[in-house]
Amino acid sequence: MKNREPDPLHAPDGANALTAAGLTVGYDGRMICNGVDLSIRDGSFTAVIGPNACGKSTMLRALARILPRESGSVLLDGREILDLPAKELARRLGLLPQTSIAPEGIRVADLIARGRHPHQRLFDRWSAADEAAVVRALDATGTTELSGRLVDELSGGQRQRVWLAMALAQETPLLLLDEPTTYLDIAHQYALLELFERLRAAHGRTIVVVLHDLNQAARYASNLVVMREGEVVASGAPADVLTSDLVEEVYGLPCRVEPDPETGAPMVIARRGLAAVAERRAAA
Repeated sequence: MKNREPDPLHAPDGANALTAAGLTVGYDGRMICNGVDLSIRDGSFTAVIGPNACGKSTMLRALARILPRESGSVLLDGREILDLPAKELARRLGLLPQTSIAPEGIRVADLIARGRHPHQRLFDRWSAADEAAVVRALDATGTTELSGRLVDELSGGQRQRVWLAMALAQETPLLLLDEPTTYLDIAHQYALLELFERLRAAHGRTIVVVLHDLNQAARYASNLVVMREGEVVASGAPADVLTSDLVEEVYGLPCRVEPDPETGAPMVIARRGLAAVAERRAAA
């Protein structure tokens, strides 16, 4: 962080890159996020965790201005996100949604190149900087050999890495990633999380990622945000947040939490006999 060159697109060192206050979002007559308060520090790696349908994806999309909010505020580098022109927002914040649909018949390199659109003005030609950004994104995601193939021909895991490459080619200081490890085998999952950590440590990127694997979240994130039923119920360093009591309260999962022998981060170990526990709860 201290060695990073000053960048007008970054928040000042130590400041909040992204802040939500009283964020309330709903659709189809349902309230999905209810009064969410959230602070993401510049240069941090934040993992958002919580059970299915608790509002994680909805919150991320509202933070990126994809979904309208009913009330509350979202500040990006201290500015209300609604006041930012679309292209400026796209240069500052990148979003990898949970599901994405590529245009039919598009090749991998052409899809990734679309990540450069926010940096181009009308009638701008493709530049050496654009080409270098795409090459870096291909290399970082291990998709260079796929660049000439049609996206339609790829496996789910390959497509996921290609979409991530497009988000990386956008070269935004802040990246919001919704379940980016979906469809990936375990080796690619860990490689991806290591990549996010390198982006944070070496390039000062601010990373916010929705994860389902609690142990991966605790190992790589500097901050955890725990959601349940549309609200943030806990946030802070993994060692402070991830306890057996919290996991059982939020997920209904009896467990113990021990230090990860590799990193010392908290590691969740589920207890045996969970089927019997679920049956008792269903009968209660």
